[in-house]
Amino acid sequence: MKILICIGSVPDTTSKIKFIENDTVFNKTDIQYIVGPHEELALTRLLDLRDAGNDLKITTVTVGNKESENTIRKALAMGADDAIRVDAEPIDAYFVANQIAEVLKKGSYDLIVTGKESIDYNGGQVAGMIAEILDLPSVNSASFFDIQGDKMIIERESDLGKEVIEGVKPMVISAGKGFAIEPRIPNMRGIMLARKKELQVVQVSNNDSFTDSQKYYLPQPKGKCKFIATENAEDLVRLLHEEAKII
Repeated sequence: MKILICIGSVPDTTSKIKFIENDTVFNKTDIQYIVGPHEELALTRLLDLRDAGNDLKITTVTVGNKESENTIRKALAMGADDAIRVDAEPIDAYFVANQIAEVLKKGSYDLIVTGKESIDYNGGQVAGMIAEILDLPSVNSASFFDIQGDKMIIERESDLGKEVIEGVKPMVISAGKGFAIEPRIPNMRGIMLARKKELQVVQVSNNDSFTDSQKYYLPQPKGKCKFIATENAEDLVRLLHEEAKII
C-alpha cells in the first residue's frame, strides 16, 4: 500500500510569536519549527503498522520553502521512506490542498493522511479540500486506524458515540487525538539514514489562493484572577454580570 502523509512545518508552541512591518508579517527570526503534533501521531501509527508486517510505503509531502527541510528530515528520521516538498510558501488551506492534489495526480496512492489541523492556523480544512478536489471519500478527525488484510478500519468519535468505518482505496483521512498514544522519537540510526533518503523538490502547479492576510494581532494578555470568599456569593454574581458580562 502506498501512503502519502501530509507534514506541516509549524512553529514550536514554546516559540515567542512576534510580528514586524506594522504587524503585517510574521517574524520568523529565532523560531523553532517542528512536525505538526497531529501529523507526528499519524506518522507514528503508520510506522507501527508497517513494523507489524504490513507492506506500506510511506511518503511525506510538505508545502514549504527550503527552510522546512529540517522538519521534513525529522519525519524521514522517524521512519518515512521518502519525501516530496512543494517549493512554495503555504499561503492558505486551499493553496496547500491544491498543491498536494497536484502531487497526488502525478502519483498513485492508496491512502492520503493529514493531521486534523495545524497548530498555527487551526483551520482543519486541508483534508476535506483534497478530498473534494480529487472527488475522494474522506474521514475527518479519526481516532484510530488499522489495516486488516485488504480492509482499512477507521474509528472516530461523534455526538452519537463511536463510529467504525470500513475504508476504501483511495481515500483521505485526517488524524486526530488517539491516532497514536505517543509520537515516535527518532533514534541515531534513523537520523543518519534520513540524510540519504530521497527528498524530491517539485515546483508550484498554480498560484490559486482565496485569502490575503492584512494584519496580525496578538491575543490580549490575561487579566488578574480574582478570588471571592464563599460567603460573598453576591459579589461573584455582580462581577460575572458587570465585568465578565456572561450573565
